[in-house]
Amino acid sequence: MTLALAAGFTLAAHAASLNVGDPAPKLQTGKFVQGDPVKEFAPGKAYIVEFWATWCGPCRASIPHLNETYTKFKDKGLIVIGQDCWEQDESKVAPFIKTMGSKMTYRVALDDKDGSEKGKMAETWMEAAGRNGIPSAFLIDTTGHVAWIGHPMELKEQTIDEVLAGKYDLQSAAAEHAKQQAEEEKEQAEAKKAQADMQPYALKLQTAMKEKDWDSALGALDDLKKVAPQRMADQLTRIRFKVLISKKDDTAAFELLGQLGEAHKDEPLMQNDLAWMIVSDKSIKHPDLVLAQKMAQRATDGAKEPAQKGMFLDTLARVKFMQGSKEDAIALEQKALALAGDDLKDQLQHTLDSYKKGELPSAQ
Repeated sequence: MTLALAAGFTLAAHAASLNVGDPAPKLQTGKFVQGDPVKEFAPGKAYIVEFWATWCGPCRASIPHLNETYTKFKDKGLIVIGQDCWEQDESKVAPFIKTMGSKMTYRVALDDKDGSEKGKMAETWMEAAGRNGIPSAFLIDTTGHVAWIGHPMELKEQTIDEVLAGKYDLQSAAAEHAKQQAEEEKEQAEAKKAQADMQPYALKLQTAMKEKDWDSALGALDDLKKVAPQRMADQLTRIRFKVLISKKDDTAAFELLGQLGEAHKDEPLMQNDLAWMIVSDKSIKHPDLVLAQKMAQRATDGAKEPAQKGMFLDTLARVKFMQGSKEDAIALEQKALALAGDDLKDQLQHTLDSYKKGELPSAQ
């Protein structure tokens, strides 16, 4: 737990050498597993080079959106390359594409690892641009220059339109990107200092928890709270909750978790996460199911899309089953199954079958 706390502040320290406005690096892809190979950027064409991997959940979520972008603009001169990178097992790429079917119809290439352990594209694009996470996308304009860098879900269609029409203000975009880079470098410096300030207290917390000295653990958390950046507050609260549960001070633990829930009552994902923690953590011997139901219901009511609502209904169903309302749990799980994406249907069907047998399935 404390190791994860410290690891959260490990950020890239090197400045980016590839920025918006620069000529795009040459393509050093490996085998194209879908679509015609692209060896160089053709004048008059715009390109999106998106870095992804089969093991990356956020990549899976963004692929259909990227495919919609490709479908909309491909006849206007946009070429999309899904550049696989940091892949743990490249043999999984082709089957993954087949599974995605009509949701992933653009070109897909492996990275060239001949003489490069990380991959040549990963090095000359991702590492050069200071990009530490995937998915990451690069928009290349019709003159072969980097027009935009960021998360593919954040790329606006207006930007693509302007690039294709030759009306994109590359100079202004480069200046804005440079400003963002400077802000990120400042944040990294602040995070590095925070990591150094937190380290002794994180170690104290780790030792106390290992020794099950819960009072000392709470004291270490008090010290951490004084030096940690504000964005760590929720994480520290979750750790404090775990310590209080371990101390068997359930009243204080659930009061604290309730306060965290109230502070984020309009955030469905947070509500579902907290509710799921209550009903899935085996270390919690006496879960507050009233609080869990309140949070799970908030999550369900605030769901933004059907698949998300299905996931939240699954949590609410588990709460109901643990409360002894078997029929309500079955009905909710059936609704969850109907709304779920293909990647969750087998899991939710197993859960539904367990409820029908009167059994609480293991939490996944």
